[in-house]
Amino acid sequence: MKYRLLGHTGVWVSEISLGTMTFGGKEHPVFRTMGALGQEEVDRVVGTALDAGINFFDTADVYADGESEELLGRAIGRRRRDVVLATKLLAPVGPGPNDQGLSRLHVMRALDDSLRRLKTDYIDLYQLHNYDHVTPIEETLSALDDAVRQGKVRYIGCSNFAAWQISKALGVSALHNQAKFAANQTLYSLVSRDAERDLVPMAEDAGLSLTVWQPLAGGFLTGKFDRGGATTEQDSRRARNGFDFVPFDEEKGFRVLDVLRTVAARHEVSPAQVAIAWLLAQRAVTSVIVGARKLEQLTDNIAAGDLALTEQDLAELDEASRPPIAYPNWIQEQFAPVRIPAGNLA
Repeated sequence: MKYRLLGHTGVWVSEISLGTMTFGGKEHPVFRTMGALGQEEVDRVVGTALDAGINFFDTADVYADGESEELLGRAIGRRRRDVVLATKLLAPVGPGPNDQGLSRLHVMRALDDSLRRLKTDYIDLYQLHNYDHVTPIEETLSALDDAVRQGKVRYIGCSNFAAWQISKALGVSALHNQAKFAANQTLYSLVSRDAERDLVPMAEDAGLSLTVWQPLAGGFLTGKFDRGGATTEQDSRRARNGFDFVPFDEEKGFRVLDVLRTVAARHEVSPAQVAIAWLLAQRAVTSVIVGARKLEQLTDNIAAGDLALTEQDLAELDEASRPPIAYPNWIQEQFAPVRIPAGNLA
């Protein structure tokens, strides 16, 4: 396993991390389709990940109504010091009007609940799961700064924020000398490359780590799906749901899949490994979050860290998946100043 720095924190995290959306939720109307793994199965998955060198684990209080955190906390047990533990908050976790959002009231309550479920005294990376348009970001960041000063949280981050929202938050934190975002978790894959427009350049400029969710587009990039909806594995999440909530151009997706299968055959590996290896080769990516219902899925995904794609592989995949350049990016590229080396000035 290889490790990369989590932003400017000095903390090393595995370039492949374990997501826990498949943990728990057997009776949940939504999460039962994600995996619904019980404690015994979770113990095996977490143990396999730890033995492979994965030290970065990601969960959220909303996953299976908190059951994912409970199962993960028990599975980690005495190996807590070996783990960089990340969880998230914002989504509704109860019926009350204040059981959601990013108010100081909910931040403090949600943090204590997550600590209890995870059976730990601190969260290594506490992340805002989405942007709250009702609560001023100043209130949220003040609450998070207090949690850091209290020792309940080591670092803070966000997920599903726009680049301008992250930049604003970083500015507010700097203005008040508060703990600032160290990490951003974002959607990114060969069929979802929107992050390249603003989030990737922003992360590079701000020194923010970038972790990736949905690297396989809900199983689409495993190569188990064909045009017309046929699948070679009815047990995949996409097949069980009949859809995936992440939108993408499916026809273009199948063209990407054709190239993905070609590259995979060239290396004699699975398409999933190629999709993950492609992400690991992209600018600013710190860690790719993988989730699994079966151990063979996890071990296959972990093997992507050993796959070195060639320039030809990367060029073919980029050509098939490249999105159109958005404004103002294209005009800035077109009219970028030509820099003349100092020694060549007349």
